[in-house]
Amino acid sequence: MRSLRALLTALGVLLLAFLLVGLGWAGTRVWRALDWEQLEETADLARKANELAWMGRQALSQEARAPNLVLILFDDLGLGDLGSHGNRLVSTPAMDRLAGEGMVFDAYYAPAPVCTPSRAGLLTGRWPVRTTLTEVVFPTGHPVDWLQRSAHQPVRLPADEITLAEALRAGGYATAAIGKWHLGDHSPSLPRNLGFEEYFGVLYSNDMSPFALWHDEAIIAPDPVDQATLTPRYTRQAVRFIEAHANEPFFLYLAHTFPHIPLHATADQAGTSPAGLYGDVVSDLDRSVGIVVETLEALGLSEQTLVVVTSDNGPWFQGSPSTFRGRKSDTFEGGMRVPFIARWPGRVPAGLRTRTVAAGVDVFPTFLGIAGVPLPRDRLIDGVDLMPVLSGSASEAETRPIFYYSGDELQAVRLGRFKWQAARRLSYGKVPGLPFFGSVERGPWLFDLEDDAGEAYDVSDFHPDAFARLAAIARTHEREVARAPRGWKPR
Repeated sequence: MRSLRALLTALGVLLLAFLLVGLGWAGTRVWRALDWEQLEETADLARKANELAWMGRQALSQEARAPNLVLILFDDLGLGDLGSHGNRLVSTPAMDRLAGEGMVFDAYYAPAPVCTPSRAGLLTGRWPVRTTLTEVVFPTGHPVDWLQRSAHQPVRLPADEITLAEALRAGGYATAAIGKWHLGDHSPSLPRNLGFEEYFGVLYSNDMSPFALWHDEAIIAPDPVDQATLTPRYTRQAVRFIEAHANEPFFLYLAHTFPHIPLHATADQAGTSPAGLYGDVVSDLDRSVGIVVETLEALGLSEQTLVVVTSDNGPWFQGSPSTFRGRKSDTFEGGMRVPFIARWPGRVPAGLRTRTVAAGVDVFPTFLGIAGVPLPRDRLIDGVDLMPVLSGSASEAETRPIFYYSGDELQAVRLGRFKWQAARRLSYGKVPGLPFFGSVERGPWLFDLEDDAGEAYDVSDFHPDAFARLAAIARTHEREVARAPRGWKPR
């Protein structure tokens, strides 16, 4: 009996020791997660500074005043949510007017199917995987933020990236970001750290908290801000910025909070749309676009200003992806093919629609080309200059692949009319007796987007050469990213 008691005691002590060690390990992991801070290499920051200085010197050699640039970005607006794109329920007269006075891209893709990486790609001209910011970021201290830090994943746009605002500011532009940021909620990745002289908006999505309104680095409306006031507040600030900088080239980045869920309409718009609250919110956004354009016209700036309207990804459970398969977070077309309207009287032909395949990474080189600012030489820029298409001097932009990422996983490639989709797991309905959905792996597939925009039919058997070519492009791209993850060019 004494031996048994001694054995049990020894086992108890051993178990307690294992428990203490385990708790200590877990505690260390938690502490490291909270204590870990994303850092940049000093050499990379120095190279960026040198590159921006060179870009500024080249731009300053331009004699004529550079055009103004206005980029209006919506959050989760679907391709089918606009009247100009076939919607009969939602009223969008201002954007419909822009479409009639400018050019509409029918095959434009957001850089990612969710907001943070999409914005990273839009503002850097690089596929988000090169920026390392491939997942949605959360407020500092949020459980997901802890998990990302624990895994040493980026929680903000690296400060060694060159943003569109930094490049344009080097070229003499006044710059402002208004609205949703969502590229990090702390320095050195706040808007004013990354090229925007002025900032007015919210730091992340409106379903995250604490949700406060910021002006530069100060909170001016604490959590919970009245979200029904956000669209008009953003609009008034945009008008103030345009009026204040009417006599110099400016870049306005107006990134609306809506129609991201939860939806909030202004008091005078609420309950007026046959599309319900979603339609009310989109009508508010449309009115904002109209006010911005009217301000440009009143100041005589229309012919000096390119206005671009687009969305960061497709709609979630409300909103219309038009006739396309999939929604937000999908790499099917509905998750990434979004509106893109460009209006510039006298420079962009009115009333044209183009089937040219374009992407959010193209905005960076297009805007810099218009501004007379050279592209950075020290890093790969994935976008192409769309101005030949926008000016009507070219029927199509240079054919190059479009890459569809989900996180850091390459799931699809489009080249011309064909789209290759990698094998993926698809929901297969609820498992009987269990509270979750099952899934099955299907693919890879080849879709002919010209004849089958809904991605309903695999045609790999009919076009084996196209299937093999796109699959090879995907493998080559993955190998290139693996060899040089950030895309830095040799010094």
